[in-house]
Amino acid sequence: MEAENRDFKYVMQDVSRLYIGAKYTYREMMDTDEIPFKFKAILSHYILKDVAEDTSPENHIFFIKDTDISYMVYKQMKVRFKMNFPVLSRRGTWQYRSEYHTIDEIMKNEQWKEHMDEIVVEEMMISKLQIMMMSL
Repeated sequence: MEAENRDFKYVMQDVSRLYIGAKYTYREMMDTDEIPFKFKAILSHYILKDVAEDTSPENHIFFIKDTDISYMVYKQMKVRFKMNFPVLSRRGTWQYRSEYHTIDEIMKNEQWKEHMDEIVVEEMMISKLQIMMMSL
C-alpha cells in the first residue's frame, strides 16, 4: 500500500468550529466520515457545481472570482483560511508567519496571487453556527 501524503489533510472540531486541512480535495472531503453531513451537502449543492472534485481549497481560493457561487458560499459562511507566509528574519533566514484571512482579503490581494506558490494554505476554519445557518 502506497504511503499517502497526509500533511494538511485533517479534520478537527471543537465546540464552535470545524477545521479542515486545505490539502483535502473536495472529493476527499465528501468521502471523509469526520466532516459533518450539512457541510458535505453545502459542498455538493453549491461548491461542486462551480469547481472540479479533484480541486483542493488551497488551489481554489487563489482563482475564485466574485461572481462564483463558491465565493458567495465562503463569504456567507465566513470561512477563514490559515495561511503561512515566508518572511525574512533579522538573521537573514526564512521563516513562516501564520495568519487567518477571509476570502475577500485573499481575493483583493494581488501580491498573494502572484506568490501563491510560496504561500502555504494550511486549513480552512468554519463556524459550526454558520454551517447550520446555511440553507440549501
